[in-house]
Amino acid sequence: MIPSTLVYVERGEAVLMLRKARGHQMGMWNGLGGKAEPGEMPEACAVREVREEAGLEVTDLRYRGLIVFPRFDGLNDWYVWVYLASADGTPVSGDEGEVAWVDRADLADLDLHEGDRTFLPWLWQRELTFSARFDYEDGRFQGHEVAFYPGAGSSGPGRGGRADG
Repeated sequence: MIPSTLVYVERGEAVLMLRKARGHQMGMWNGLGGKAEPGEMPEACAVREVREEAGLEVTDLRYRGLIVFPRFDGLNDWYVWVYLASADGTPVSGDEGEVAWVDRADLADLDLHEGDRTFLPWLWQRELTFSARFDYEDGRFQGHEVAFYPGAGSSGPGRGGRADG
């Protein structure tokens, strides 16, 4: 199991995206993030990864959900805590890849993992958080399962709704 984070930094209607320069995701566009260090909370990992990958300081971090990617890299199950964030500074590309601001309406035009097209719209449904599993086989998206819960601003216990894909 690989604990990791995925952070989508927002400025107005733009989202900071990273085009991966290496690894099993090379050439793909994604949010910022990566593996948690031993004992590191997901929130601390998210802040650190934004700093390391884009040179930005997170000013606001909003939890959106958790996605499990069984054997995503062909070996390991990746558990990914997903966040929206605001950050100060000017983004700088680095060893991880090229960073660019992309209008939210244009995200689907990027070279994304197929499953990202499914979960990205969930990020902006601020009244909900989600727990999901996205299945890939040999790099190809096979489907997903998701449960939605009322967001942090709602009262009372969450009622999980399910959708299978």
